[in-house]
Amino acid sequence: MTDAESLRRLLLERSVERGDFVLASGRRSPFYIDCRRSTMSAEGMVLIGRMGWAAIQRAGWRPSAVGGLTMGADPVAYAVAAASFGSQQPVNAFSVRKQLKEHGTGRLIEGNFRSGDQVVIVEDVITTGDSALRAIGSVQDAGGRVVGVLAVVDRQEGGRRGLEAAGHSVIALTSASELGLGDMP
Repeated sequence: MTDAESLRRLLLERSVERGDFVLASGRRSPFYIDCRRSTMSAEGMVLIGRMGWAAIQRAGWRPSAVGGLTMGADPVAYAVAAASFGSQQPVNAFSVRKQLKEHGTGRLIEGNFRSGDQVVIVEDVITTGDSALRAIGSVQDAGGRVVGVLAVVDRQEGGRRGLEAAGHSVIALTSASELGLGDMP
C-alpha cells in the first residue's frame, strides 16, 4: 500500500464522519473531516510528515519553517518538520495564535519564526481557505514570506481557488473526491 493509499484509509477510518454538520464557514455538509484524529496519531504523523516534506521538495519550495493557524495546523507542521530532519535543508515549525497573547512576550506567532523567513503555511483541511489566509496575513504582517500552502485535505469547496487567486500556490495531499466524498448527497 502506498503512503497516499494509507493516508486515505487512515482518514476514512479515523476522521470522516457522515451526518448533518455545520462547518466553521457556516455551511452545511453531509460529512465532517476531523483531521486531528489522523494528524495526531502516530501513523498519521509519519505519513503526513513524509508526504508533506516530499511535496514541498517536489514543488521546489525552500522554506526555513512551516506552520499555520493553531490548532489544526500544529500537528501537520510538527510532522513535516520532523520528517525534514536529516535532509539538506531541514525546516522548523511555528504556530499562529488565533488572537494576540496578552501575557509573557505577547506574540501572535510562536515557535521557530523570524521576520524575513520563507515559510510554507500548513492546514489540516481547506474548505473556504479563511484559516490559511488568516495565517498568511499574520506571517506577512510579521515580515515573513509565504512560498506556498500545504494541506492534508482539500474539501474542494472553493478554498483552494481563493488561495490561488490571492497568489498562493497550493498542494493538497488528498481531496474529498479522492476520499469518495465528492458525490455525497
